[in-house]
Amino acid sequence: MDSRPTPAQTRALSRWRLAGLLLGGVLLLGGGCVSFKREPARPGRTTLEAPLVLLPAEVIGNYLVVTTKWDRHGPYHFLIDTGASVTLVSPQLAARYPAKNAPPETIPQVRVRSARGDIAVLPSTTLSRLQLGEAGFENVKVLVYDCQPLSDHLGIQIDGILGFPLFRETLLTLDYPQSRVVLTPRGPDPLVPGQAIPFDSELRTPLIPIKVGDQELIALIDSGSDAALNLNPAGLQLDYVSPPRPGVLIGTLTGDHLQEVARLRQSLTVGEYTVRQPVVGLTDELTAIGGAVLRHFTVTFDQENNRVTFHRASREPIALPARRSAGLSFTKTPAYWRVASIVPDSPAQAAGVRPGDIVSRINGETVAHWDFHRYERLLAGADEITYSFLQGTRETARTLPVFDLVP
Repeated sequence: MDSRPTPAQTRALSRWRLAGLLLGGVLLLGGGCVSFKREPARPGRTTLEAPLVLLPAEVIGNYLVVTTKWDRHGPYHFLIDTGASVTLVSPQLAARYPAKNAPPETIPQVRVRSARGDIAVLPSTTLSRLQLGEAGFENVKVLVYDCQPLSDHLGIQIDGILGFPLFRETLLTLDYPQSRVVLTPRGPDPLVPGQAIPFDSELRTPLIPIKVGDQELIALIDSGSDAALNLNPAGLQLDYVSPPRPGVLIGTLTGDHLQEVARLRQSLTVGEYTVRQPVVGLTDELTAIGGAVLRHFTVTFDQENNRVTFHRASREPIALPARRSAGLSFTKTPAYWRVASIVPDSPAQAAGVRPGDIVSRINGETVAHWDFHRYERLLAGADEITYSFLQGTRETARTLPVFDLVP
């Protein structure tokens, strides 16, 4: 099989993907693209102080978040996004570690939609250092982005999103089963257990061949997406167990749109591994494998030899659970949650809930008590949820059933 991207895929990849973070139904950051055909920026110098750098990580939803501290400041929390071609950091981090006498910036400015809805520009800068345990990165070119909406959604302060090129000089392993990230020196032929799959070398992007049923296509390995499989259906013959339905608001750096979700009858095949009848989000962008699939594996990225290795103790097919929903997606602050979208023809819509409505309580407790983990567990197991909507100074409770958005 020819694993190179088609011309259409190459054009899509020539745009600069920042990050794909599908967060509980609302994509808070992603898809902000500009023309970008040069090689993504790598750090000026990478130093591993040990032959094996182990970084404990927390799995939040389907993301790996590492925590680090290298001086009297911090600790800092970083999300690792293999689908991002640049590293993003908070304004506070950028101001604390500015590089002196840094080489000229090579990252173009990016126009994005701000939290107020107007157009803003992400400035570029260079960090003097970024330390992940015993791994040090110097003169790191970054974009500066306010990570507060992402922090509010996940319930943990996020200080940055680490893009794929940051790890160019290392062997990067995302060990989801053991909740850790492993960094080792790159080499000519490292011994890594599992199935090695070549990825695209021209674009310096983790693009690999996969199959949907017996149809071959190219997919991005995207640890910055919460989804199982974001699938571009163009040119594919797809059969559905659960047909596509509008259900998820995708809010990108440049605009919002509803994404259709479905469950395929065909299986997804990655190397020798199979995901039976995956839940998919249909997209007009590049097909991408997200964290809901990756979390079943230990995934090692070898940028020196242009390959990625998938390892899983069991060869049994992976079965993905139903996508459950109360019909609402939110943007969050510690004090309240604002309804961002409503599933069409859902009980929430029938109950008169509208985008922009403010939720102050869930099951009688203020939203400040509902972090990402707790709310996801509630959705997974509850038959109904009572939301308190704030109207002026008055709270109105509505009890909404939880249903299988995608059985």
